[in-house]
Amino acid sequence: MRIKLPATVKAILDSLHAAGFEAYAVGGCIRDSILGRRPDDWDITTSARPEQVKEIFNRTVDTGIAHGTVTVLVGSKPHEVTTYRIDGEYRDARHPEEVTFTASLPEDLKRRDFTINAMAYNEEDGLVDLYGGIDDLQRKVIRCVGDPMERFSEDALRILRAVRFSAQLSFGIDRDTVAGIIRLAPTLEKISAERICAELMKLITSDHPDYLKVAYEAGITRIILPEFDEMMRTPQNNPHHCYTVGEHTLKSMCAVEADKTLRLTMLLHDIGKPSCHTTDENGIDHFKGHGLLGAEMAKAVMRRLKLDNGTIRQVTTLVKYHDWRMQPEEKEVRRAVHKIGTELFPLLIKVQNADTLAQSETYRTLKLQRIIEVSLVYERIMKAGQCLKLKDLEITGRDILSLGGRPGPEVGELLNAALEEVLNEPGKNNREYLLDFVKNRIN
Repeated sequence: MRIKLPATVKAILDSLHAAGFEAYAVGGCIRDSILGRRPDDWDITTSARPEQVKEIFNRTVDTGIAHGTVTVLVGSKPHEVTTYRIDGEYRDARHPEEVTFTASLPEDLKRRDFTINAMAYNEEDGLVDLYGGIDDLQRKVIRCVGDPMERFSEDALRILRAVRFSAQLSFGIDRDTVAGIIRLAPTLEKISAERICAELMKLITSDHPDYLKVAYEAGITRIILPEFDEMMRTPQNNPHHCYTVGEHTLKSMCAVEADKTLRLTMLLHDIGKPSCHTTDENGIDHFKGHGLLGAEMAKAVMRRLKLDNGTIRQVTTLVKYHDWRMQPEEKEVRRAVHKIGTELFPLLIKVQNADTLAQSETYRTLKLQRIIEVSLVYERIMKAGQCLKLKDLEITGRDILSLGGRPGPEVGELLNAALEEVLNEPGKNNREYLLDFVKNRIN
C-alpha cells in the first residue's frame, strides 16, 4: 500500500532516517489517508529521543517534552514528533504515572486507543499494521487495541472518543469495546470539562449527531450530559409530535447543517421540556414556558462544559426564542429581528425549520410554509435597509439632549420610544419627524 506523504512530513522522516533513527507517520493521518479523507494533522513517531530530535532540526518547540513530544517546524508547518514510549501505570484515568522511552515501534503502537489509529507508515517499510487496523477499517468497526478495560482505564476520555469516531466515520463499535464502555463510563467523571466538550462538539458536528443515542445507551450521557437522559425519558403525547423529547432532539440535529452553534442549539432547544411537562385531562402533553426555562438550563450546561461566551450567548438566545412562531408580517418580523438580532435571525429560521422537520407530519406543510414566508419577509426588510436597532435611528442621544432631555435614563427611554415608532412604521425613521416626536415627549 502506498500513501502519499506531504513534502514536510517526508522531509522530517528523511532527516530522522539519515541520522540513523526509525521514523513513521502514525495514527489518524494514516487512517484518514487509507479512507481517502484529507488528514488535518500529520503526526510522526520515532526511535529518536526528544533531545536527539532537537539536535537534528533547527526549529523546534518543546510542546510535550516530558511525554516525548517535540514540535518540528518545516517552513511554517508544525508537526508533532514523538518518541516511541511505554506508558506507566494510570491511577487517575487520565495520565500515566510515568513514561518510559523505548526503541520498539510495536510497544509504542500497543499503547494506542483503537486499532484504526494504531497504524504507522513510511515509504521504506510501507504500512505497519500489527493490530488489525486495516481489517477493522474494512469491517467499519471501532475496536480497542488489546483489552478495552485496560485502554479505557488508561484514559477515560477514550470512552467518548469511541462514540465520536463511530459518528465521524459511520462505523459500528466492537462488542467487547462496547462492554468496556458500559462498565467504565462512570470514570468519565475524572475527565476535565474542556476535554469532554471537545469530543462532544466533534460528535454533534459529525455526519451522525444522532449517534449521541449510542452514548445514552452506554451510560455516557448520564455522566457528561444527564439532562439529555431526562429528555430521552420524556414522552410527547401531542398531535405535533411523534417522538420523545430526546428522539426529537436527535432528529432535529440531523436536520440542520453541521455548524457548532446550530447543532448545539438543536441539542439544547428542548432541554427545558422535562421540567415543564404537564398532561391535561385528555392525556395531551404540554410544555408551556420550556423556551425560557430551557435558555437558562442551556446556559448552565454550556458553562459547565466551559464553552466560550460568544457561543453561550448565541445558543442561549436561539433556545429562548426557538418557539416564537411569528407571522409573515413586516411589523411582527421587524420586532422579532430587533429582539433576536440581525446576525442570529437567519439561524433562528434554520432552527425552526429543523425543529419542524423533526415533528410529526401533522400541520408540517403549513409550518414549513410559514417559515419560508417569514424568511422572505426578513429578506425584504433587510434589502430595504429598514431601521431595526437604535444605531440605525436618524437621531442620537445628543439630539435629545439638545432638545432639553435630561442626561441619564431619560435619553435611553426617549430613544427606545422613537425606535418603537419606527418599528411600527419604517417611514417614520425621518430626522424631522423624530425630532418633533421627541420634543413632544419631553414637553
